[in-house]
Parts: sequence; structure tokens; C-alpha cells
Amino acid sequence: MTGEQDTEDLYPSRQGVHQFSQRQDPTVYAPKGRVAPISDQQINDYAEQGFMVLEDLFSAVEVKLFQQELERLSNDAAVKQSGETITEPESGEVRSVFRVHENSPLFKKLVADPRLVELARYILNDDVYIHQSRLNYKPGFRGKEFYWHSDFETWHVEDGMPRMRALSMSITLTENFEYNGPLMLIPGSHQQYAACAGETPDNHFKASLKKQEYGVPSDDQLKLMAESGGIVSAKCKPGSVIVFDCNVMHGSNGNITPEPRSNVFFVYNALSNRVVAPFCDQPPRPEYICSRENITALPVAD
Repeated sequence: MTGEQDTEDLYPSRQGVHQFSQRQDPTVYAPKGRVAPISDQQINDYAEQGFMVLEDLFSAVEVKLFQQELERLSNDAAVKQSGETITEPESGEVRSVFRVHENSPLFKKLVADPRLVELARYILNDDVYIHQSRLNYKPGFRGKEFYWHSDFETWHVEDGMPRMRALSMSITLTENFEYNGPLMLIPGSHQQYAACAGETPDNHFKASLKKQEYGVPSDDQLKLMAESGGIVSAKCKPGSVIVFDCNVMHGSNGNITPEPRSNVFFVYNALSNRVVAPFCDQPPRPEYICSRENITALPVAD
């Protein structure tokens, strides 16, 4: 759908003021009594904090295959020239490769892995599809930071995602140390919506995927959230999965160490929450960033 907006904007942003509003949606949609694919304690922690880290979900053999595909795609000239690859703003090294669930047979299989899909289906209590997929490379020495943001703020304003009924899964392909630019998250920040000031520029996605300057919270908002919830670095081994709610505040520092920090990143959205027209005066972002026309529910495990 790309026509006239017919869905109420429950989470307005970029309308001239930084402000908080309360979340209007659950974090865990599964009804009480339904058996979860992980422990109840893990689900409770996710609901409270807005994220969780599942250690060693994938074996060393599986991770090795993922790493080989990571390397292959980074050296593929056709991938670099596809228009769906983002490079570092200064060094020109590959930063992100989008739509990997469609362009890589290995990652097409991974995105439908029951260990991921059944958890997403449980938390969102719906059939799910891939809103976005990408490989993230944070090379050693020159990997740039990514500033604090809520993914939902961008997906809502620029893609037209109506409600907070989506989550991300980051499968770590390298060791996430405390010093090589790991994902940082603010526990509990998903319970408030941090509306941002400013207006969305034309073709904002071209710049924001390298360095986000619009759709970011104010210093005062960040200070209040950090004072309330603290900041957690998602340190974990290769083969772990960081699962985080679409609205949790997160970011990452630059990587000036020799140790790269890479991951494959899938966004699972509820089928009932598919995107509508963007909640801004801009056309929709390209399909490789936001699935709009090509939406297929992922299969249910036998």
C-alpha cells in the first residue's frame, strides 16, 4: 500500500519537539498460558528489559558457514555495485549488505530457521515476515559508530509501520567484546516512545544508513532513559542471538580495535502489522530497506 494514509498515527514524531509518550502496545503478545519456546524467565526478562541474549544458539559449524558467506558477500563485486550495499562514510569499506535473506541461499534458509521464527511468532503472537534483513560489518580500526535510536521511530515515520509489533534478531558472527563496538541497549527504554524533533529530509535513507542525524533522541531524553535503566553492552560469543524489541533505545560505539564485529540481522514483523504509507511527507523507502510489495509469511515449524 502506497496510497493515501488510512491508519491513525499513534506515535507522531519529527513534528518540531522532543517528547516522551507511553507505549500503547504490549511487548510480549503471546497470551498467558501459551508454552514459550524458551524459558518463562527469559520471556519475563525480555518483557521487562526490552531485549535478551540467547547464548550459543548456533553451533561452531553453523557459525563457520555464516562467516564464510559473510566474507564471500563482502568481496563480491556485484553485491557492492547492487545499490543495496552501504559503505563506511570515510574508508569506503562495506558497512551493511541489505536483503540478504533473498540474495543468499544460506541466509534465506537461516531466516526461516525454527529457532528464530518460532520465538518471533510466540512474542508477536502472529505469523511473521521479514521487514528487513542485512549483514552488518564493523571492521577493525575504522568501523564507525551508530548513534542512539529507536528502530521503530524510523520504521514508523519513514516506512509506515503502524504498531510496535516487531522485533530484531542479531546473530553474532564474531566475538562481541566490550571494546569492539558491541550493541549497547538501555533496559526498559522500550516502554516509552521518544518522539524526535526535526523533519525528514528528502531521500533521508541515503545518508541515515551511513550516519543517522534525524530520528535521534535529544541529549536530555537519553540522559533520563540512561538514569532510569542504565546501559548494557551485549557482550557475547559467535553463534549467540541478541533479540530486541523494535522500540528499545540502542546504539554502538566506533571500533578502533583490530577485532571486527559482524552480525547478520533480521527484523521480524507481525503479518497484521505490515506497513502502510509512511507517517511523513516522503515517499516510501526502497524495497530492499522495507518489505512492502514482497511480503510472505515465514513457514510454521512442523
